[in-house]
Amino acid sequence: MILLTRRSVLAGSLALAACSRVPPSPEGPLRPITLEAAFAGRATGTGVFRVSLTGSERRFRADLDGRLEGDRLTVVEDFFYDDGEENRLTWVFDRAGPGRWTGRRDDTVGVAEVVEAGTEIRLSYIADFESEGQVTRLGFEDVIYHGPDGQIINDAVVTRWGLPVGTVRFEITRRESQAGTQTHR
Repeated sequence: MILLTRRSVLAGSLALAACSRVPPSPEGPLRPITLEAAFAGRATGTGVFRVSLTGSERRFRADLDGRLEGDRLTVVEDFFYDDGEENRLTWVFDRAGPGRWTGRRDDTVGVAEVVEAGTEIRLSYIADFESEGQVTRLGFEDVIYHGPDGQIINDAVVTRWGLPVGTVRFEITRRESQAGTQTHR
């Protein structure tokens, strides 16, 4: 009986270790990317949230409007879900040093951490999501990078209680040039 228990613990540990809590780095030759280059200006995108356990999906479209003022980047996100739900969330990012930002959004718990690493941006945060009158606290580990066709790709692993429960893929297309999106103090 003890051997069975040890095997069960080992198998369970290996299964949990196989569940990635951080999205992998993108492959292939990629262009450099920064937070302000990715999100200052207007863009639109489509995405899908996939629940790992059930395989269910929730699709969405979003319009983004980002404004850079000095060391502060504000990004307004208008979401339109395939089930008819709509909501607006606003990110406020503050430059924390070379290649580093902190951020808050309407639903975040604490401060989001952003690290620019050449060809990718890593964004980590915890958010409370309200659905059907209940609040669910989820963790997000995002990697943001340029896709091969010029789109900006945001891949995320979603966790609950530290365990992976889903993924998000969000593909963003610029709607206009970056001109006029930056204000200097």
